[in-house]
Amino acid sequence: MKAMTASEVTKKVIHNEELFILDVRNETDFNDWKIEGKNFEYLNVPYFDLLDGVEPILDKIPADKELLVVCAKEGSSVMVAEMLEEARRDASYLAGGMKSWSEHLEPVKVGDLKDGGEMYQFVRIGKGCLSYMVISNGEAAIVDATRMTDIFTDFAAEKNAEIKHVFDTHLHADHISGGRKIAEKTGASYWLPPKDAEEVTFEYSRLEDGNEVMIGSTKISIQAIYSPGHTIGSTSFVVDDQYLLSGDILFIDSIGRPDLAGKAGDWAGDLRETLYKRYKDLSGELVVMPAHFMIIEELNEDGSVSEKLGTLFAENHGLNIEDEGEFRKLVSENLPPQPNAYQEIRETNMGKISPDEEKQREMEIGPNRCAVR
Repeated sequence: MKAMTASEVTKKVIHNEELFILDVRNETDFNDWKIEGKNFEYLNVPYFDLLDGVEPILDKIPADKELLVVCAKEGSSVMVAEMLEEARRDASYLAGGMKSWSEHLEPVKVGDLKDGGEMYQFVRIGKGCLSYMVISNGEAAIVDATRMTDIFTDFAAEKNAEIKHVFDTHLHADHISGGRKIAEKTGASYWLPPKDAEEVTFEYSRLEDGNEVMIGSTKISIQAIYSPGHTIGSTSFVVDDQYLLSGDILFIDSIGRPDLAGKAGDWAGDLRETLYKRYKDLSGELVVMPAHFMIIEELNEDGSVSEKLGTLFAENHGLNIEDEGEFRKLVSENLPPQPNAYQEIRETNMGKISPDEEKQREMEIGPNRCAVR
């Protein structure tokens, strides 16, 4: 019996490898959120149903596939994996359980910048969250950082880059931002859209339409484009005239939901104008890099999530609804459940509450639900 790390499972997802997962969480938890892979198979049997042994389920587990046992925190999966080993079935367990899966970040280089810099995407595979780092001439900017801040500061240090700027495209409601913590640790400027920051309790730099921030001396700029819809302050960036960081406004297979502040009806028009007018005026050659992905099929072969804007205008259903009434109905009525603890997460990101690390983990458990499709 051995532990399989979240990083190892992520590699299997990216490389489309086969894996059989025995998930021993409760059925409702499994149905709400599970490890996804294109060639993964699943069996969900709650741990309590296996206390008397695993013999009743052995015929449901293929003997010719790698087996991973998964639970919430690790303990139950270790016990079940031990029982499987005693039954002469090779089994691994997920180290740290679904909590570790929720927190794993996979850095992926997505491209070079025109004057020698680099763009990286950090894929939070278990939550569908995407963060970014722009590096140029020894300086770095981070966009939409997660609360696992060490990976960003350590990565920048490995690249000999000083973090100068940290941005949040909007006030997040599905995960806790690490932006302010990174800025405090490194002395970087922390940028927020002011319309999303009216209730924050800390100082910040105002991210407004027309801002241009230089990274390094190679004239790599981040141009802020005011793009309301998901939140009233949602802001996109065009980086190096190559990449459109769309935040939670536009995804690869869906569009952002406008209801997380309780104003779906009011903001649906803003969302439509952003997508159908502001984005339509941009170059179709821009590579869209969103703050989230919804489904595993959105991952590219290298594990990154991106697509050209022109391709999305041709293929993304949310960009091809001619009737405004139908569009409003899509974004105000056909909505998934709201993210877990989203009000507490918003208040944490405003600085109003300061939950401890374990509480933050609990608040973030589950999938992101920032999109409609």
